[in-house]
Amino acid sequence: MNLIIDIGNTFAKTAVMERSEILHKTVARELSCTALEEVLHTHPAIDRAILSTTRNPDPAIEAYLQEHVPCFVRFTPATPVPLVNRYATPETLGADRLAAAVGAWDIAPERELLIVDLGSAITLDRVSAAGEYLGGNISPGMAMRFEALHRLTDRLPLCTTPQHVDLTGTSTRNAIESGVVLGILHEIEGYIDRLGEKNETLTVFFAGRDANFFAEKVKKPIFVAYDLVIKGLNRILEYNAQP
Repeated sequence: MNLIIDIGNTFAKTAVMERSEILHKTVARELSCTALEEVLHTHPAIDRAILSTTRNPDPAIEAYLQEHVPCFVRFTPATPVPLVNRYATPETLGADRLAAAVGAWDIAPERELLIVDLGSAITLDRVSAAGEYLGGNISPGMAMRFEALHRLTDRLPLCTTPQHVDLTGTSTRNAIESGVVLGILHEIEGYIDRLGEKNETLTVFFAGRDANFFAEKVKKPIFVAYDLVIKGLNRILEYNAQP
């Protein structure tokens, strides 16, 4: 049984997995040794664990896992993965981006993939049909765009996820909400169109906090997979735990 730990900029996620099935998942602001102790006590069959973090490493957490889990993998740029990494600077590549790419490839192997993660930032990552991680791009997410417009101007209001958007805004708030949402939609659809011209088998995955919101609006065939990073980390753990 596997324990998957994904510590991002905002939340720390833990998942207990058997093969490719998530049996239990928790989401919290922070992860403590006490919380890990409870997970291991509730699921005593856990014998493998992987830790991925975008924050500074916590020596206490890592020491606890090394002591209490027979097979522990700390996911770093040097950790082997079941993709060929073509990124020019792998040491700067976000662990969540690579893990999501592995998760998507595990679901749809031997296809051209575009993984769009719609969280605090929007990341767009590509995997070739030959199993190569090709890289991708990063831009501000929806909440970040709203906050930037508010903070970097004197009078624009702070907006949040709108109930509806209009092609032409009829008030300042409506103009901001519609401008941000439509800007993101056009951005994503533009990538899909340009990549799809070269790759007829292009398969698109949406993940992240705002995935459902944009999946309902984008006029392209896509798959929504909320736990893509967790599933990718599980695949990486299995890959490294093989004899």
